[in-house]
Amino acid sequence: MAESALRQPPVVAAREWLKLLPPATRWVFHGGPRARELAAGVWGLGFSKAACRACSAGTRATLWLGPDEYLLLDFALGDQPEGESRALAAALEHATTQAPHALVDVSHRQFAIEVSGAHAAAILSGACPLDLDESEFPIGMCTRTILAKADIVLWRTRADAFHLEVWRSFAGYAGGLLCEIAREFYPDAS
Repeated sequence: MAESALRQPPVVAAREWLKLLPPATRWVFHGGPRARELAAGVWGLGFSKAACRACSAGTRATLWLGPDEYLLLDFALGDQPEGESRALAAALEHATTQAPHALVDVSHRQFAIEVSGAHAAAILSGACPLDLDESEFPIGMCTRTILAKADIVLWRTRADAFHLEVWRSFAGYAGGLLCEIAREFYPDAS
């Protein structure tokens, strides 16, 4: 388990259109339909059967990353003692013992930011090759992609808001790049 000091959020300057999201506990879960069915009972949230879709309720979300691969997010556990996170991981492992699976804690690896507002899609489009028009990338859609040279997971949570999962080592790069692009819409963005 990662040390608590490594889970401290990186420095990302908050703006009206950019904010650092609260700490979260994150796991990458690999498993077929049976493993997902068993895990859902403990996780309390289903796993999307449709590609590139997220399921969310309360403080938890399950993001489809690929066939049999999901990112599990729990924003309630991010500020809690690591023991609670370990207990949930143990419960997930126990529930899925009868099905091939893998559960890996990646909480220390990444953090989340939100880009929101009327220009959110345009700002992200300045460095992301996806078509972010709502008709092509609707609310609830999620995928691995890139932000210029940084790997990210992108999830549209509202018509005007995107959740980005970014590796910690790219914090300065991603924040600076977004601010540079946003200067077109927000002159004080840099």
